[in-house]
Amino acid sequence: MTSAIFFSFITSLFICMALIPPLQLNAGRWSFMDLPGERKVHANPIPRIGGIAFGFAALLSVFFWAPQDPIITPVLVSATIILGFGIWDDRANLNYRTKLVGQLLAIFVVVIFGHIHFEQIPFLHDEEAPLWLTMPLTVVFLVGASNAVNLSDGLDGLAGGLAFLSFAGIAYLAYLSHETTVLVLAAGFLGGLLGFLRYNTYPARIFMGDAGSQLLGFSMGVLVLLMSDPARAPFPVTVGLLVLGLPFLDTLAVMGQRLAKGRSPFIGDRNHVHHKLLALGLSHHEAVIVIYGIQAVMVGLAYLLRWQSDALIFTMYGAFALAMFALFVAAERGGLLLSETSKGRVLSDTKLARAGIWLSDMAPRFLAVVVPLFLIASVFLPGHVPMDVGYAAFSLFAVVLGGLWFMPEYRSHFVRGGLYVGSAFLMYMGEQSGIPEIWPIYVTQNTLLALIALLVLLSMRFSRGNRFQTTPLDYLMVFFALIVPLLPEMRADMPTLSILAAKLIVLYFSFELLLHSFVDRVKHLGFLSLWVLFGLGVRAWL
Repeated sequence: MTSAIFFSFITSLFICMALIPPLQLNAGRWSFMDLPGERKVHANPIPRIGGIAFGFAALLSVFFWAPQDPIITPVLVSATIILGFGIWDDRANLNYRTKLVGQLLAIFVVVIFGHIHFEQIPFLHDEEAPLWLTMPLTVVFLVGASNAVNLSDGLDGLAGGLAFLSFAGIAYLAYLSHETTVLVLAAGFLGGLLGFLRYNTYPARIFMGDAGSQLLGFSMGVLVLLMSDPARAPFPVTVGLLVLGLPFLDTLAVMGQRLAKGRSPFIGDRNHVHHKLLALGLSHHEAVIVIYGIQAVMVGLAYLLRWQSDALIFTMYGAFALAMFALFVAAERGGLLLSETSKGRVLSDTKLARAGIWLSDMAPRFLAVVVPLFLIASVFLPGHVPMDVGYAAFSLFAVVLGGLWFMPEYRSHFVRGGLYVGSAFLMYMGEQSGIPEIWPIYVTQNTLLALIALLVLLSMRFSRGNRFQTTPLDYLMVFFALIVPLLPEMRADMPTLSILAAKLIVLYFSFELLLHSFVDRVKHLGFLSLWVLFGLGVRAWL
């Protein structure tokens, strides 16, 4: 199971990062540009191709790595329909009736051919729910879920980060119930979202568009339905409301507010949670982090309340919703505005300031030596590299080499993809091939990683100008690095993934910092990524 989860995640991550550069290059030619407007926060046209990239990445990954399960084909077909209509919408700006037709067609496939629908109704667990009730309820739920992420997609990195947290919650609940199919499906979307979010956090270089937002909402809805099936998982239906989290809650609140004012629920306005946080004085960056925090709390409640009654879950859900929106209403009526964050530095022209300047220059220079040496040496550490990993490494080597040669303007994208995926393979093979049992090597490796982490922290703390700034994605990754090892009820194979996640986050931070600090040396980092991939491929034959 561990291998399928890992490869589903890493395959999706790489495909997404490989697709983004060519899609970004041709977005204008193919009319996939998001233009500025009254309800938009960006001032320049931005490519709307992120959903195409992570959508194809996630679906292809699931196709390759999902276990044999009769639901896989209907889920993939229905998701492809949603993605196809979303791509059409991103290019032609469809009206809501046409969008609804696409959503209903996808729902028809997943309900009729996949037999995925509500198997139980809240408060009626002891009675068999009739199809005339569960079918319409399933349709309404999936239509709402499909549009919830789309409506919450108002700030850079917001919708993708919220979906990442929801899929992570679904994955953990699936792990607890030994539901491998749902776990591999969620891992595929997590990998694609991670590849996308690096380009979507503020200031965004690409948007996901309707192709991405509808696919995410629909897929989360389908996975929630699977997790509420008593034959697959023992969790009550209402847990799904908490897993879907803030996008679903925000959509219900905004549409209710529009109907209360006699307006169409489908006509946009500026009453979403992110609009309210911006109106309270939070910056773009701060608003996204606050919303991430709210979403994390709701997903955490889904875990804590997973064995509780529907009545208690509904009560907690309602109380959470009322408390959150009451705060916004009180703040608006009271004229509360949060003070703007100071952009100044605490350090002044003192010895401490000069030490900080020295560290801001020297820490990246040390990283430029330590990280390559660490990766070069790590190629020799795994005791055994499987042939499928070797073939994958050689294939990725060819892709990265081709990108560096034929698309020099997107060199950094291919370098980043090679480093991300190559280091993931290295760390995973090391953990799986017995390095933790060779104490001197394991201690040395972890000491070097600790040194890299320290250098990254120093570089970020004392960086000057815009050379490297943290984003909400960085905080999200640090959150996962801290929380995953502490999750309860882990089986013997999962702590390996927890340790692996922490190591990869440290390495990914170091890659980003080096790419920002040494723009003129991207070619050298490209050689490093090629060495890692080629070395893994050769090791599989030795």
